[in-house]
Amino acid sequence: MNKTVASISNIVDKLRDEKEYLLVAIDGRCASGKTSIALELKDIYGCNVIHMDHFFLREEQRTGERLNAVGENIDHERFLDEVLLPLRSGKSFSYRPYNCGLHQFDEPIFIEPKAINIIEGSYSCHDKLYEYYDMRIFLSVESDEQFRRIVRRNGVDKATVFKEKWIPMEEQYFSLLSIYDRCEYCFTTEQSGQVRINSLNPSI
Repeated sequence: MNKTVASISNIVDKLRDEKEYLLVAIDGRCASGKTSIALELKDIYGCNVIHMDHFFLREEQRTGERLNAVGENIDHERFLDEVLLPLRSGKSFSYRPYNCGLHQFDEPIFIEPKAINIIEGSYSCHDKLYEYYDMRIFLSVESDEQFRRIVRRNGVDKATVFKEKWIPMEEQYFSLLSIYDRCEYCFTTEQSGQVRINSLNPSI
């Protein structure tokens, strides 16, 4: 278990002493390890992990007006209705991931609410979603390391698209909506596993 996962696990364990049901957001920079860390936590707790990548905008939603608005590169309306509200109510539900490559919905994913439910992905702490979580985590990575990881994961051509298009959109979202400062726990995913704990929740 790496230091970041161990630190998050310790925080989750403390919160579980206070709450029987947790809804956790893991937001942060692309290639910072959000998916990998969420899946490691799933191995530890047997919790649900739901990916914001399943809620990218459909073709008809990708208008210039929407894409130019801060934080609007995700279908947060559908995510709220189909995932967050059912999770908060403790109900079983299903949703259909949107497949950007095929421009269509994939087969439904069925979710049974569990004691711990993790939402991972950029834009998970969007203003319209923020208040529904019990804990919010931000993962960061230095820009040079970020680009190396994207090249390794996606190849040079796609990494260039990330650098020129998707990363600037994310950075604008993080900056203008103060996502880093509003998350209770902020980590870097370098080998040192450094952690910064914001003052929003000093009792934990």
